[in-house]
Amino acid sequence: MPPRSSPTALQQRLGAELRKLREAAGLSTEQAAALLDTKRTVITSTEAGRHGVSPARVRRMAFQYECTDQALVDALVAMCADGTSGWWEEYRDVLPATFLDIAELEWRAVGLRVSTMMHMPGQFQTEAYARALFQAAIPPLPADEFEARLAHRVQRQRAIDRAEAPPYTLVIHEAALRIEVGGRKVLRQQLAHLMAAAERENVTIQAIPFSAGAFPGSGQAILYALGRVPQLDTVHLDRTTAGEFVHSEAQLCKYRLQLSEMQGIALTPEATVDLMHGISQQL
Repeated sequence: MPPRSSPTALQQRLGAELRKLREAAGLSTEQAAALLDTKRTVITSTEAGRHGVSPARVRRMAFQYECTDQALVDALVAMCADGTSGWWEEYRDVLPATFLDIAELEWRAVGLRVSTMMHMPGQFQTEAYARALFQAAIPPLPADEFEARLAHRVQRQRAIDRAEAPPYTLVIHEAALRIEVGGRKVLRQQLAHLMAAAERENVTIQAIPFSAGAFPGSGQAILYALGRVPQLDTVHLDRTTAGEFVHSEAQLCKYRLQLSEMQGIALTPEATVDLMHGISQQL
């Protein structure tokens, strides 16, 4: 496996949380280095996600930073243990890093809350549906990257398919259920795939009908990944080609509220399946 050329989102997040602990303790990088008997550059590299850190090291840093939130410390230690490679690593140096970070975020999450307005969620797209989406790219994707993106998109479903899959809640707009991506046959197959997913115990799907009108968060797709403790929740916003990861408390609170508002105006899971079934029959 080729060496990583840049830190992953998980490494960066762990480093950012360690920096927060140090700053909360009122320590400079020089002071922290002295307490931990290391170099200042090691502290800065660790906080940037460029320098690996062991579980024992994390506990020592938390102790020196006088962190009393044991649940948070345990969650940070678990992030070190989660640093093992996953299926997404085969796409490193083939796809943009954000693609790998999203797959890892979904895999490590203890729960997923997703909203999508115009397309089916990436976690449940059929190969034919995803192929049609990627074929619409301008300029056209190079053949090798096209196939890599397609394979990666389909494999993201593994996070939901596995035995220990986390709870998954999807709020999807009726527009996404009706847009004929790839044509009627492809959409019928996609709807059948989504209806089958709705039968899983860990999956809840609710549709927002056209009649709901305007609502908070209608302008973007949201992936809210729950961490082991609320402080480690992460949101991915699909509003640019690369997307954006956010995890400040103010932003997390905003998107939790938005998703809850969406669920409040959405149809029940049972009515959602009826809607999908009706749309499928019309195709």
